[in-house]
Formats: sequence, structure tokens, C-alpha cells
Amino acid sequence: MSATTSQTPPPSVYGAVQLGYVLVDSPRLADWKRFAAEGIGMAIGETTPTTLALRTDAHARRLIVRMSAKEDIALGWQVGGHAALQTILARLAARKIVVEEVAGEEAALRGVAKFWRFLGPKRQAFELFTEPEVAPPVKTLVSAFVTGERGLGHVAITTRRPADMIAFWREIFDAKISDYIEDRISGVDLHFTFLRVNPRHHSIAVAATKGIVIDPFATKIQHLEMQAATLDDIGAAYRRCRGLGFKIAMAVGQHPNDREVSFYAVTPSGFYFELGWSSEGDSEAEAWPQVTHQGISVWGHKPQDQTLGDKLAQIRNGVTSLLRTEYSPF
Repeated sequence: MSATTSQTPPPSVYGAVQLGYVLVDSPRLADWKRFAAEGIGMAIGETTPTTLALRTDAHARRLIVRMSAKEDIALGWQVGGHAALQTILARLAARKIVVEEVAGEEAALRGVAKFWRFLGPKRQAFELFTEPEVAPPVKTLVSAFVTGERGLGHVAITTRRPADMIAFWREIFDAKISDYIEDRISGVDLHFTFLRVNPRHHSIAVAATKGIVIDPFATKIQHLEMQAATLDDIGAAYRRCRGLGFKIAMAVGQHPNDREVSFYAVTPSGFYFELGWSSEGDSEAEAWPQVTHQGISVWGHKPQDQTLGDKLAQIRNGVTSLLRTEYSPF
């Protein structure tokens, strides 16, 4: 008679990961200052001729804009503790994904003691850290930004290799699928997969075309989202962005899955910024039915300042994406 041996399940890092900061490289530092501080309502933590650091809460740096000749973006993911970090690094090593440990000025720019950097799908720069620099309370034009264990917000990324992108998130970060959305936007059929790594409904949204596989967005991410504490915050920020002359990609509307009321503004770097509010709390996160919603919005979210040139640019981006091989470590 053979004895059975019990196997210890592999450790999970679900709930130990959250979006911690976003670093934008851009030549448009002054425009970013107007957009993020005067429009969206973040507080300025530090400003120099080459750097703009913005705050939303106790973290000393949540959105950092660095003067650069070209546009780029890096996503900083906060990992809760040494054990979770080592689990993620081991998974990256198993996939032969090269990771660089960085300290010094580069880390200080991000408001961390050190971070671990690697390239993820679509050559998106990912950075891992464990302890953020904190600072005294700060006053923002928004009554409060919703962060905590849910993190800074979420990002949406368009891809020609959605299966690889989703596998990356599920294997490296133990992401769970919350739900899906299908819609036809600007003449293109899209399928969205919403993934969560903590109680936030999603920290990453993966968007892909159905049928002909194209990528209509030239930017690394399609949008960055942050959440405000009240519905009034959304209306006030919308009016500020309009008054400052920033283009609104999609007017105020409500999504069917996380029930978020939001609008999308076009950032100085070309990707969208979504500011939203939702009455749903953390406790609902594990109860989302894994269904496919038809339509990105229950109401609203109508294109507002999109020009013929914008539409032609998306078509051009989609066509040229067919000529490129999208990088994937999977």
C-alpha cells in the first residue's frame, strides 16, 4: 500500500499587489502640471525644471513626470512584503525575464528606496517596490482620492496578443478575472478582460480587437484611472479640464461592471486619463459575476472632442500595428 503525500500549494500573491506609482517621460512638463494639478486636482509634491512629482494621498509620489525628448511610461507596482516580492521574482526568473535591481537617484525619483525593473508584454516597463516614501497630509482639489489597499487606480492596455497578456498577469501576479465587456467603438469590435490583483474591481483591463487583430493606440497604455471619493469631485474636475482647454475623449458616463461614473480626458502624452467615482466598496470585489457585458457604458461616455484627424490617426495606428511584432515574454 503506497502512502499518499500531501503537496503544499504554491504561494499566492493575490491581495499583496497594487498599482503604486506611474512614471511618465514627456517633453510636455508644463502641460502636465496644468493637467494633473489644475485639471484633475492632484497636489504638487515637488517641481523642478526637469521633474514634476504629484500626490494624491500619504505617498510622497504617485504620478511622476520626467522631462524627456520622447514619450514613455513605467508602471510601479507595490508588493506587500519580502515573501511576496521573492515569489514574483522567482516566477520572472523561471520565465527567464531579466530583472534589474535599482537604487540611488532613480529610486529617489520614484519615492522608493529601491525597485526591481523588467519588461512585460508590449515592452511595457514594470517596476516592483515594497516600501513607498510617505509625507504629511496634502490638500488636493479633489475631496479625496480612493487608494489604500486597492492601490492608485487601474490601467488599460490594448494588445494584439491578449492571451499572452492575460497569462502574464495570471501567472506572475495571480490575477483573477472579474468580468468581460464587448462593444463596438469607433467602428472597431473590441473585447475587454478585467483583471484584479486586490479588492479593486480591476487593476488592469486588457483590450483587444475581434476579427482583424490590430492595435489602434500608439501609446503604451490606453488609459490610466484614478478614483475620487465623491460624485461631486467628478463634475468639478470635468469642468476644470474643460475650462483649461484639455480635450475630453469621452464625456461623463457609467460602466456596467464596476458601476463607476467617470469621464476620460486626453493627457498631454496622448493616452487617456479616467477619473471616476463608484458607490461599490471593497467587499463586493470577490462577488462580481464573471459575465460578459454588452456595451462599455450603461449611459453616457459619448465621444466629445474627437476630430476627424483623431479617427484617422487611430486607423493609421491600427494599420501600422500589422507591420510590427508585439513583444511578449510568454
